Amino acid sequence: MKYLIISVLLGIVTCWSVNAQSGQKGKWSLHTKSKKAVALFASAEEMYSKDKLDESVKLLDDAIDKDPEFIEAYLLKADIYFRTSQHKKEIDCITKAIQVDSMYFVSAFYNMGVAQFNIGEYAAVEGWMNRYIEKVRSQQLKNKARAYIQRAKFAAKAVSDPVEILPINMGDHVNSLYDEYWPSISADGQKLVYTVLVPRDTLAFMNSSLQKNSLNFREDFYTSEFVDSVWTMREAVYSVNTDGNEGAQTLSADGNWMFFAACGRDDSKGSCDLYFSKRTRDGWTKPVNIGGPVNSPFWESQPSFSADGRTLFFVSSRPGGIGKKDIWKATLQGYKKDGTPFFGYLENMGSNVNTPRDENSPFIHHDNQTLYFSSDGWPGMGKMDLFLTRQNKEGVWSEPVNLGYPLNTAADEIGLVLNAKGDMGYFSSDGKHNGQDSKDLYQFVMPKRIRPVPSAYVKGRVFDKTTHKQLSAFLKITDLAKGKTAMYAESTDFSGEFLFCLPLGNEYGLNVEKEGYLFYSSHFNVNDVSSVENPQILDVYLSRIQPGERIVLRNVFFETDSYILKEESSLELDNVVRLLKINSTVKAEIGGHTDNVGTAAYNMDLAQKRAREVYNYLVSKGVKAEQLKYKGYGFNQPVDTNETEEGRANNRRTEVKIL
Repeated sequence: MKYLIISVLLGIVTCWSVNAQSGQKGKWSLHTKSKKAVALFASAEEMYSKDKLDESVKLLDDAIDKDPEFIEAYLLKADIYFRTSQHKKEIDCITKAIQVDSMYFVSAFYNMGVAQFNIGEYAAVEGWMNRYIEKVRSQQLKNKARAYIQRAKFAAKAVSDPVEILPINMGDHVNSLYDEYWPSISADGQKLVYTVLVPRDTLAFMNSSLQKNSLNFREDFYTSEFVDSVWTMREAVYSVNTDGNEGAQTLSADGNWMFFAACGRDDSKGSCDLYFSKRTRDGWTKPVNIGGPVNSPFWESQPSFSADGRTLFFVSSRPGGIGKKDIWKATLQGYKKDGTPFFGYLENMGSNVNTPRDENSPFIHHDNQTLYFSSDGWPGMGKMDLFLTRQNKEGVWSEPVNLGYPLNTAADEIGLVLNAKGDMGYFSSDGKHNGQDSKDLYQFVMPKRIRPVPSAYVKGRVFDKTTHKQLSAFLKITDLAKGKTAMYAESTDFSGEFLFCLPLGNEYGLNVEKEGYLFYSSHFNVNDVSSVENPQILDVYLSRIQPGERIVLRNVFFETDSYILKEESSLELDNVVRLLKINSTVKAEIGGHTDNVGTAAYNMDLAQKRAREVYNYLVSKGVKAEQLKYKGYGFNQPVDTNETEEGRANNRRTEVKIL
């Protein structure tokens, strides 16, 4: 919000704001006859222009001592208190200016209304704004005042119907005397990365008047892990931090990828660009600029990477949007030679999210359909408020919903993130919950009415079956009902760990691949909340391609008592096609297996026909017939008991055996 004050340039006072509101023309002289007051005011204005606000206030106090009716001195003090969020002092200054001459500066009515809003006196806002509306001619200015009246009514209603939250400070292992903000958390809630505004000179930080600008401070990353129900002491991410600013980071669901914003680097396309780093055995890799079309000659920042590993949401000031800063998204297209992901299909989030004002801090939840973000353009409590919007099956985003009071206040609320379960939120706030001036990180139980769709996560490791060495492998998760890839993931080369999220309500197939190994397949049902409460922990053992090794095709399905392949089987069988085409010298047998329900002859015939059906599919997709054989085994080679339904389901299977 631009404060309507007297603008002073090079010592010449011109009341452009007053002229614009009242219709009067020409330059205005200062409202004092004291030459000493004028000189003090000029010095105060010079300090103001240099951002030395405390010195400016002292000079203005001296000027007011010389002339207690010096209106401009009161107004400039009011602006300083507005900028430093000392709104009660701001109100005192505006009140004194109005008492001297209520018509000298009609914009003071507007400023008073805003100040009353900022201290939560919502009932007083309408009266001041109406006084302002009566005096100004510009319809644009009238509408601006009316918008504040509506904001005040919204805020009053929100305060009367609060959401039930209890923000809890994340403790001194995470927070400090400095500003902590922009939290990012892995889906399992175990890895936390956040931005800290650290002083360039630690000793100088003890000077309370030190302005928080790039000359005195820089933004660095810190990380902490949740171990034994406690956040560990934070550590700086030295491999990424520089003397410049790094901030507004986002983690992939598994916590192993990080996208962040950095400004003014040699390889930058504009003022601020987005960069990529990957967690390795030795720490985070050297950041790489992700390039166009995400980065442009304009300002890009505040990324959020979707849990499906496909979409990057971010904020940009580029032209072609709706407001000053809009939320955009880009789709993963592939990987460069150095492993850096690159993106395309750039898209503005549209008018159901963006406004003519500013939007920032997008966070796409792990359900891939609920987007949380901050905005000062939608009706809210004051500055930046937190909102959510949901994407329907047609891909349309709903009109945003304000998350309510006291999560939103008259202060800026930014950088909200949630865990996969959707019941725990993390955000930064500028001291309103602890009475301090610095920003701290908080966590809270998310109210049910503003929660996303709960998402389960599957967590595990990939090993070599023979050596038990941890492996880096590629994971593909498919939505079996839709027959489409739902997301991608990767296990780390130093621990073999992987993690991916699955929104409730669907069945998914898992495929794990690594060059030189047979792939692994499995499937998961996450149709109930128990999947969220008890996430699946899975160890995957990959077998090298050698005679005797076999793959169980767990995502190949047939119609009941039939050899007709179901349509969703094609995703799994296409993996077999790719394996045999890449390894063209490998020969394999397709084996059909059944449970013991029915006669031996019936099951042998069914198993043979199912094996042949898979064989025919693979050949039709280009696999050489001489690479393949097929055979039905009936129920002669069970891998589980036939006394339970689960055991019989495991025995009904299709296998690929390397010959």
